[in-house]
Amino acid sequence: MEEHVFQILKAIGENPGREGLLNTPKRVSESLRFLTSGYEMDVDKEVNSALFHEDVKNMIIVRDIEVYSLCEHHMLPFFGRCHIGYIPSGKVIGVSKLPRIVDVFARRLQLQERLTKQIAHTIKRVLDPIGVGVVVEARHLCMMMRGVEKQNSKMLTSSMLGMFRESQATRNEFLHLIRMQGHTTS
Repeated sequence: MEEHVFQILKAIGENPGREGLLNTPKRVSESLRFLTSGYEMDVDKEVNSALFHEDVKNMIIVRDIEVYSLCEHHMLPFFGRCHIGYIPSGKVIGVSKLPRIVDVFARRLQLQERLTKQIAHTIKRVLDPIGVGVVVEARHLCMMMRGVEKQNSKMLTSSMLGMFRESQATRNEFLHLIRMQGHTTS
């Protein structure tokens, strides 16, 4: 990969031998390997043994999970937040595992639409909840830095499964709760 980055630097008119670029091929290679490490991750190993039998029927939400990914069309970053809600059917998942599921899929070349769906369907498969809802809101540098150059645009995607799709009241409760601002626990 380093040789390819070296050639790209030459192709754009840079001098890969100048001081500031000497280690750039190595740094870019390491960066891309990290940013695409989701290809090497196994979601079932990430979830591991963090499933617990619990008789809970209330909605569980983890919101504002940071998302960093690369758009598969231009390999430019998109970043934002992911909000996940589910209603258990006898099992809950360790709270830290939801962001891990997000990372498995975000650390790949991605479309936001696919990312949102993959997260929701994985939670459905792993937990078999009564319902699951996932909302991702992100800014895409491919829209901000090039093309239409719209600095304040934000893309929102959602995937609603089970009760979140079937019941407008459930969906509305989830959407209301992820929009709440400034509420903290004490």
